[in-house]
Amino acid sequence: MVSLADVRAHNATLKSLAPNLVAIFVGGTSGISHYTALEFARNTRSPHIYLVGRNQTAAANITAELKSINSSSTVEFIKKDVSLLRQVDEACKEIKGKEKKVNLLFMTVGYLTLKGRNETEEGLDHKFALNYYARARFMHNLAPLLDAAAKDDDSKATLSRVFSVYDPALGKNRDFNFSDPSLKENFSVRNCATHGSALGNFAMEHLAKQWPNTSFIHEMPGIVETRAGGSLWLKALYTVLSPFSVDKKESGERHLFAATAPRYAPRAKADSVEGVVDGADGIKGSGHYHLSWNGETQASTKRADKMRAEGAEAKLWTHTTEVFRKICEEGGKY
Repeated sequence: MVSLADVRAHNATLKSLAPNLVAIFVGGTSGISHYTALEFARNTRSPHIYLVGRNQTAAANITAELKSINSSSTVEFIKKDVSLLRQVDEACKEIKGKEKKVNLLFMTVGYLTLKGRNETEEGLDHKFALNYYARARFMHNLAPLLDAAAKDDDSKATLSRVFSVYDPALGKNRDFNFSDPSLKENFSVRNCATHGSALGNFAMEHLAKQWPNTSFIHEMPGIVETRAGGSLWLKALYTVLSPFSVDKKESGERHLFAATAPRYAPRAKADSVEGVVDGADGIKGSGHYHLSWNGETQASTKRADKMRAEGAEAKLWTHTTEVFRKICEEGGKY
C-alpha cells in the first residue's frame, strides 16, 4: 500500500512540472473524476482542464470550484452523451481543434444499473458502451496528442498517461465469451462487467505497445461515494459500507498520485525510472498497469495468462476496431 503521506509528498512536487498541462476528465461532472480534477487543479500550475459529460449545471459548479482552488486554471466543459461513439468523436474533434497535446486522459464514465441490455441507437448496450467502447474510442482518438505530450521539448512536461477507473480484476478472473464479445446474445449484468473489464485490460495492453511513450492504467477505486449513489438503496449501502470506504478527498489525492507517479512509467521510458513497478502482464515497466485503490499493482492471473496465450489482445482489438468501423467510419449500427 502506498501511504497517504507518500501520496501527498509526491503530489506536492507536481508544481515543478511545466505549466499548462492538459487534462481531460471523461465523466468529469461527478464522483472520482470530480475529486481528481480538484486535486489536479490544486497541485499543478496553470492547468487546462476539460470536463466531458452531460450535466451543464454540475459542470458550471465544478468549474467555479476549480477556479477558486487555482485561479490560473482554464476549465472547459464539453457537453456530450459519450454512450454514443459518434459523440465521442465530436468531443475529440473539439479537443484536437484546440490542443496540440494532452497530458492526461482520465475516464470514469458509467452508471450503476441492474437492468438488462438496453441498446443505444448505435447498437451497443448503453452501460457496456460507457464501460468500454467510449473509453476505447477516446484512447484511440487522443493517442497522437498523448504521444505529442510525451515528446514535448520541455523535459518537465513529459507526463503522458491514460487512466481508466473500473475494475481490472473482473476481466482476468472470469471467463470471456470470445464468440460474443459485445454480448448481443449473452447479456447479463455479470457478463457485461466481465467483458467490459477484459476488453479494457487488453485494449490497454495493445495500446501500450502501439504508443510506448504513454502509460496506460486500469484501476479498481475501492468504495467511494459518487453521484451514482443518488438512489435510496445506494445511499443506504454507502452508509453501511462507510467504515470501509475511501474519503472523497483521499480518493482524489490517490488518483492524482497514480495518474502522475513515475513508478507507473510508459514502456519506452521504464528502464530509466527508479522503482518502476510490474506491469499487468508481469513484465516490469511494460507500460500498462492494473492497480488497486491504494496504488498497489495487481498481478496477472492464470486465466489472464491463458487468454493472452490464446491471442486475446489481437482478437479483442480486432473486435473493437470492427465496432469503430461500422459506427464511426460507416455511420451505421453495430
